[in-house]
Amino acid sequence: MIRPCTDSDVPSIFAIVNDAAQAYKGVIPSDRWHEPYMPMEELKEEIAHGVKFWGYEDGGQLIGVMGMQQVKDVALIRHAYVKTEMRNRGIGGKLMAYLLGQTDGKILVGTWKAASWAVKFYQNHGFQLVSGEEKDRLLKTYWNIPERQIETSVVLVYKEFPS
Repeated sequence: MIRPCTDSDVPSIFAIVNDAAQAYKGVIPSDRWHEPYMPMEELKEEIAHGVKFWGYEDGGQLIGVMGMQQVKDVALIRHAYVKTEMRNRGIGGKLMAYLLGQTDGKILVGTWKAASWAVKFYQNHGFQLVSGEEKDRLLKTYWNIPERQIETSVVLVYKEFPS
């Protein structure tokens, strides 16, 4: 079952994000990795800045989460994670399909360039990589991330995005 997450879900979101993000360890640039991958304070800040999470619940437990944040004229897919032991069961795809149905506007997602499985996941769900120049422009327009993260990321667009 997919449902909106509430304040009481924040500890579960935190646990899922940091469990699933272990896949990035040793893959993304070492200067971008830290423990925990997303500290609780950062998660709370993301929520305070408009990231709304939806969760996939099974047996009363959240096992996957995905956020969406409206920024200017686009929706951003943010923080898409499924518990490590529950991967490859279609949970991420179900969350993605649900969120894609939540907006008629343009949808962007950014992820680590080195996380080939994440890039492939988004491509398998209708997203297309943008050019390097367009990626830089979009990251600077819609995200608030350090230059080093811009250098090591990609952006994918779900619906045709005007330049």
